[in-house]
Amino acid sequence: MSHAHTHSHGLVHDSIKRSHEGVRAVSLALAVLLLTAVAQVVVYVASGSVALLADLIHNAGDAATAIPLGIAFALRSARAERWAGLAVVLAIFASACAAGYEAVARIVSPTDVHRLGALALAGAIGFAGNWLAARIRTRAGRRLDSPALVADGAHARADAYVSLAVIASAAVVAIGAPVADPLIGLAITLVILRITWTSWRTLHGHTH
Repeated sequence: MSHAHTHSHGLVHDSIKRSHEGVRAVSLALAVLLLTAVAQVVVYVASGSVALLADLIHNAGDAATAIPLGIAFALRSARAERWAGLAVVLAIFASACAAGYEAVARIVSPTDVHRLGALALAGAIGFAGNWLAARIRTRAGRRLDSPALVADGAHARADAYVSLAVIASAAVVAIGAPVADPLIGLAITLVILRITWTSWRTLHGHTH
């Protein structure tokens, strides 16, 4: 009888420990992404690049997914984690729609892009921020056996590569092809849509 009681106590302890570790990982990734987004906002205001705006919108949405994931870990609920995973997918899709709209609007009504050096720097900041957030989420997700957190980490890692497209945008504008800036914004949108589909398949596979 005492053995059963100890075992039960161990399970409760592990559950609480997992909850605390999950909340800590989600909070740390959120802080990294918020700092990344703030830095990119400053550069966007100065540069007016739609490629940067597309990346910024997605990074902000990526940061927001920390909220349902954090709640799920705090509640220590497997069902809440599954719902949080779905929220992640919806956030990625919403950011794709917003980024695509901005890119099309900029093609219809072109505007100049300024401060190309700062724009390239913002892309590098986006890459670094997303890569770090991806490492935090993925390592914690594997350690805690959380498909939702692992999927969110995979999508942050993909976002890191998407951020590199912002640097490409600065380069094409610098060589005299400004129309390529919104086109790169559209390309980023397509990548985000692909991430949406991949993330959905990952979560769907884990629920069956």
